[in-house]
Amino acid sequence: MKTPSFFQRSPLTATLWSFRREFLMVGLFSAVANLLMLTPTIYMLQVYDRVLVSYSDLTLVAVSLICLFLLGIMAVSEWTRSRILIRAGVRLDEQLGTRVFNASFESYLGGSGAGPARAFSDLLQVRQFLTGQGIFAFFDAPWAPIYIAVMFFLHPLLGVISIVFACVQLALAWFGHRHTVAPAEAAIKAGSEANIYMQGKLRNSEVLESMGMVQNLRDRWRDRHQRYLSTSSSSQSLNSKIGSWSKFIRYTQQSLALGAGALLVIDGQLTPGGMIAANVLMSRALTPIDMMVSSWRAFVSARAAFERLEQLLREFPERDAALSRVAPTGEVQLRNVFADAPGRETPILKDIKISVPAGTVVAVLGPSGSGKSTLARVLMGIWPDVTGEVLLDGLPIEGWNRMELGPHVGYLPQDVELFDGTIAENIARFSEVDSEKVIDAARCAGLHEMILRFPQGYDTPIGEAGGMLSGGQRQRIALARAVYGDPALIVLDEPNANLDDAGEAALMSTVGQLKAKGKTVFLITHRPGAISAADWLLLLKDGELVASGPRDDVIATLQKAQRPARGAEPSSALTPRPA
Repeated sequence: MKTPSFFQRSPLTATLWSFRREFLMVGLFSAVANLLMLTPTIYMLQVYDRVLVSYSDLTLVAVSLICLFLLGIMAVSEWTRSRILIRAGVRLDEQLGTRVFNASFESYLGGSGAGPARAFSDLLQVRQFLTGQGIFAFFDAPWAPIYIAVMFFLHPLLGVISIVFACVQLALAWFGHRHTVAPAEAAIKAGSEANIYMQGKLRNSEVLESMGMVQNLRDRWRDRHQRYLSTSSSSQSLNSKIGSWSKFIRYTQQSLALGAGALLVIDGQLTPGGMIAANVLMSRALTPIDMMVSSWRAFVSARAAFERLEQLLREFPERDAALSRVAPTGEVQLRNVFADAPGRETPILKDIKISVPAGTVVAVLGPSGSGKSTLARVLMGIWPDVTGEVLLDGLPIEGWNRMELGPHVGYLPQDVELFDGTIAENIARFSEVDSEKVIDAARCAGLHEMILRFPQGYDTPIGEAGGMLSGGQRQRIALARAVYGDPALIVLDEPNANLDDAGEAALMSTVGQLKAKGKTVFLITHRPGAISAADWLLLLKDGELVASGPRDDVIATLQKAQRPARGAEPSSALTPRPA
């Protein structure tokens, strides 16, 4: 029988529900600990009302030993519930860590998220709250009425005072929730914006320093930082005010409880032991409420983090790990593909229709801003806002498991990004380094001899983002990474942008080798020289496909359309150079 939708739990809620046994155990140990919290109260009653009256040493020793034993059980119960929650927190991280990373990465790739760092910060907040002192307030709070009931047994007046102060504490908690949540969220948002702004600019520190832009950007950062300080100051001021009122109420309650007990003792309605015990018991009864007031901000932050994680995991569910498909051959089809971006009135790509057989080398040409790089991302299945069908071997590329598809595709983006590690690790895509495949990829990219000239060869560290290499070296290592493992589909976006003549010759040799192996290659370029290696040409203009077909046919058609009326030489913009 299918479960109704309103009974179905979200992925995060379902994960937390799987820890219900742990939370039940914590509840049971909390019950034991809270029940034994009555031990000091009963002990005081016995000492003041029995031992001091009878002057019996034996009674004092027996009562003290029983009290010590019960307090030991209480300590063990509190320690045990803490250990259960800590271990549950570790298991929670193990179960959700990979899923949160994958979902946040997909969200960030689609331009709709703040990245894995924010998602893991949310997961950390939830885990810390579930394993910290704040959660114990919620387990202990149900016992407050029991303590208040005991106060009524001691004397109704003491019970009424307990209820009055409990209501005051709850009102203060409600007031804090109503007036501190918005300022706290505003402060967090302002601080996050200031940090993200600073981190984004530090990535381009050389440009900032060389052109004297540091002062200007510092002023802009200071404006954001001042906004954060202002909102944070307001939030902290309000929290401090509420904390001061809470402390005032707590001390007032202790004093009035003691005073009321003394009045009852004078009137003969309560024993001195009952007066002391009532004061301790009332403080204990209101402690969970006081803890809830003090940890309310942490609870609100954890709840907001929980909601963000819940939405993230719902929008980007876990892919089926058992899904397995036959290795693709490289046949590519685009059917009525539109690619859009937020803030644009018109699509970047408009109604693209192509069908490329496996083993075809396709040169994609067009002026700047025509959508060539967007087409590259669409072919890789990493452009977020796409309508239409992008098919690889007749199957939608977004339906592939990316870990399974990754070895069968290669991508060289326009903005080359290498990662901290060795040359071999970067070429091997940070998988287990297969020396033979790494060398084959380097040879295919014409890079092997150059790598051997480095001090440590393939084991040479390249630094963060490849900072130890020149632009051309980074591009050629990225090319070797793209062809590592003989992928069926390779998309090269401006692969010769940073190459000299020797590098471009090596690139054309690489394309020739891939063509000989029957690989499908999309070569996006501004340089007409790359046309000579292509079987097929695509010409984009303003996001529209204005020409598509075999190379010679497209060149002949375009040259015929561009032929001058009076015998001038035809344009050579699309005339291929000798291979």
